[in-house]
Amino acid sequence: MTVDLMSIFGTTMSERNSSEWGHVGDDGTVYVRTPAGERPVGSWRAGSPAEGLAHFARRYDDLVADVVLLEQRLTVPSADPADLASSARRLLGSLDAAAAVGDLGILATRLEAVLGAADERATLRSAERARRTAAAIEAKQALVAEGERLAPSSGWKATSERFRAIAVEFRAITGVDRRTDTEMWKKITASREEFNRRRTAHFAALDQQRAQSRERKEAILAEAEALVDSTEWSSASAQYRTLMNQWKSAGRAPKDAEDALWLRFRSAQDTFFARRNAANAERDVELRASQAAKEQLLAEAAALDPTQSDQSLRRLREIQERWDAIGKVPRDAVGDLERRLSAAGDRIRQAADVRWRRKETAESPFVTTLRESVAKLEAKLERARAHGHADEVAKAESALATQREWLSHATR
Repeated sequence: MTVDLMSIFGTTMSERNSSEWGHVGDDGTVYVRTPAGERPVGSWRAGSPAEGLAHFARRYDDLVADVVLLEQRLTVPSADPADLASSARRLLGSLDAAAAVGDLGILATRLEAVLGAADERATLRSAERARRTAAAIEAKQALVAEGERLAPSSGWKATSERFRAIAVEFRAITGVDRRTDTEMWKKITASREEFNRRRTAHFAALDQQRAQSRERKEAILAEAEALVDSTEWSSASAQYRTLMNQWKSAGRAPKDAEDALWLRFRSAQDTFFARRNAANAERDVELRASQAAKEQLLAEAAALDPTQSDQSLRRLREIQERWDAIGKVPRDAVGDLERRLSAAGDRIRQAADVRWRRKETAESPFVTTLRESVAKLEAKLERARAHGHADEVAKAESALATQREWLSHATR
């Protein structure tokens, strides 16, 4: 857009033959030639006509310098196109009355070009400004929408930090008209106030709940500390388990109280269970000694002679009495010890039962009758054989076989 004055004129008008664009009348009036015709620009009587034209040509050079300056300003991206257009119009409007001799037409053309370029730049700037404004509005609307989404959030810390960041980001976005900007900021403020109201209500309720939790835990702690010296190991242990479940369901007390209450509760538990474990360890030593004593009795029971059932049963009863007197053994050994004693007793009692059954069978009237019947049949069979009575022999043998089978079954 920049036009080099020297490339057009070669020299300034004051150095060229200015008679091409004007002349001096006989009365000293100086004229300039324009596309619309000649017009007077002043008068000259201080010297020769050539000096007069040179004087007004220098004024033309000043106008050219102003035009060149405007053309150069067009090359500066930050130059205000409105200011350029205003200067170009002012200069263009002054050409019709300019007291200068030179090619005013070409200056007008160049000024029109400057105006066109300034208007084009103004249009581009306006479009860019509109684009930036639209982008700024869109960015702020996105922050408004985000604020509305965050209003019902329960992420208290993260959401509070995000609302602070949204405020900073919102203020950093420029180029939005004051009215639109104010309306959008009100929406963000409303969302933030809604969130803050919910957060305040939440923490107020939380404070109340924690105060109630503190009261409940102090009551639980009092029960726990009252059990520390108990020797009712089983029931107290169950109570501690119940208290622990109640503690877990009681909720958290305020932080400064929660840690202190928990330390006291754990201390009470640890003290009680340390005492219980020490007592159990001592009791375990006693139970193991009882187990060893019962193992010795089992050895005695295993050595009893089943064939001496009466004597062995008496010894078994003595062993059982000593067994009961010994008392408890470790829980993991109870089943095995009782099973082994029962097996030893069963062995002796079964042998005694067999002996008594045999004795009862031998003394049975039915068995005695069968034995007498067998003896008579045997005698009858001998007589039949002695006399050679085959039929009687066969009958006697059959009857004898039957009686002997009955006797065998009865004496088993």
